Amino acid sequence: MSMSAMQAAQDVEALIREDLAAKPDGVLETIAEARGVPLQRVLDCLEPHAAMRASGDLFEEIWSDLTNWGDITFVVHTRDGVFECKGSVPPGTLGRGYFNIHGESPIGGHLRMDRCRAIYFVDRPFFGKRSCSVQFVNEDGGVMFKIFVGRNEDRSLKEDQLVRFESLRARFAGRA
Repeated sequence: MSMSAMQAAQDVEALIREDLAAKPDGVLETIAEARGVPLQRVLDCLEPHAAMRASGDLFEEIWSDLTNWGDITFVVHTRDGVFECKGSVPPGTLGRGYFNIHGESPIGGHLRMDRCRAIYFVDRPFFGKRSCSVQFVNEDGGVMFKIFVGRNEDRSLKEDQLVRFESLRARFAGRA
């Protein structure tokens, strides 16, 4: 990387950090789009306690743990919309180039697990409330999907899932 390219990357990171400081509970995708970078660049600018990265090679192991959490919120956020589904994470199996998820949950489909480069454990405020999610990032630095710790009727995080999130994050800390 040339010196000018390195300086440009540092300048963009400085702008992202300014954006995060100005609106610490805002939508990360909005920052990524405004700065013309993949969402992973924004995740990498969060404080270490707010975003911990693990290797995408841990996909199956992390997914397997998530199947025991109960009802979560599964989110796919694109430029064209935010799609949410509440349900349990179903088990999956490899076949025909996909990680195929199936079961009694409304969450189902076929994932290109081989494109998962990193998995982030994100713990940050979102519109004034604590929000915890596991975000699967692809080779291009975009988020494939997110799995959020569920909420109770009063909008508080489900305590049992929060414990699972924190335990899973601690287990994979530093395994990037």
